[in-house]
Amino acid sequence: MKILFATAPGHGLTLPLIPVVWAARAAGHDVLLATTAEIAEVSARAGLPVADVFPGRDIWTDLLAAVKGGAPDPDEPEEYRIARQYPGPFGLFTAAMTEGTIEAGRAFGADLVVYPSDHGAGGLAAVALGVPALEVGNRISWSARDRSWRTEHDDFFGGELVTLMREKLGLGDAPPNVLARIDPRAPSMGGLRADEAPLDERDGAPWWPMRFVPYNGGAVLPEWVLRKPDRPRVAVTLGTVVPAMSGVSSLKVVLDALGGMDVEVILAAGTADLSELGELPGNVRSVGYLPLSVFLPGCAAIVHHGGSGTTAAPLFYGVPQLVLPSFADNPMSAERVVERGVGLSHDPATADVPAVRKLVSQLLEDETFRKAAAEVRTEMSEQPTPADVLARAVAALR
Repeated sequence: MKILFATAPGHGLTLPLIPVVWAARAAGHDVLLATTAEIAEVSARAGLPVADVFPGRDIWTDLLAAVKGGAPDPDEPEEYRIARQYPGPFGLFTAAMTEGTIEAGRAFGADLVVYPSDHGAGGLAAVALGVPALEVGNRISWSARDRSWRTEHDDFFGGELVTLMREKLGLGDAPPNVLARIDPRAPSMGGLRADEAPLDERDGAPWWPMRFVPYNGGAVLPEWVLRKPDRPRVAVTLGTVVPAMSGVSSLKVVLDALGGMDVEVILAAGTADLSELGELPGNVRSVGYLPLSVFLPGCAAIVHHGGSGTTAAPLFYGVPQLVLPSFADNPMSAERVVERGVGLSHDPATADVPAVRKLVSQLLEDETFRKAAAEVRTEMSEQPTPADVLARAVAALR
């Protein structure tokens, strides 16, 4: 079978889908990932064949510039002008990537289209190609299964822009033929047990559970990663979007707080410029872009911004977390963490050294956080794997 995977060009939007693509390839299917910008190269490094469906522009960088209030580029593509007429930043992906995704899928001869809930181009491609679709949730904080989320964020799924794209591309009004929709959340955090498959009230498609398997990239392991630390190891990261949008100044308080504690700090700040932070505390190991899954298993806690993938990875490894939520769905991730008892949260705008030090100390000293995190890890381990879900989807097509 030929399976087209269609994703938006953000790390947190595509990387959760990579284990599903691997599962399809390992089962012997031909796969093609349709995306663009930096994520095209990131996905290729994950061993995947990739079609760049909007070459010539870095749509992700352009999106961040627009969100920050930058002036429109006078030479911007028509797709950008179309997207700007509609609410929600993700409309840019629908406007710019749909046609290229359809062309890639047609040339590939796709028999099935797999796409995340937040990527309208994937659903439209399935309609255009006349093939079934599998919709995969890529968030740990919300799912399209939540009626409250759908009601409040209709524009997130395309809304009027999807209607316009249908007209522009002559797709009519037929909905995608969705085999199933996947909810990757742990049951106690809004997800489904392994034996559950409720029907979506919108079109009757079943909802299936799936274990969230973190993928953050590969790396040659530094020698210290495999050694058991002689004191608690605490991870610190802001993900990929926050440094690009807001810089790294919020790290100063966190590092000053942890610098006064008897812990080993692993600072994963990617390619962000850390010069404004000055000299780092002596117990801080700055590792640049080192995948979280490389060193999280040895950590006693993590401090982060609340990105969906960054929140999910510690759940997978049973690591308590302190969330200093930034924007987008970061506050929702923080709420889920606190509600489940797997961590704590604090407003980054009011965080100071004593507060951060107190919160991290709580995570390290109060066993209830580690116990709750271990419970969620066990829940996730009992859910169907991406391979199980892919096999179930293929069987449903026969």
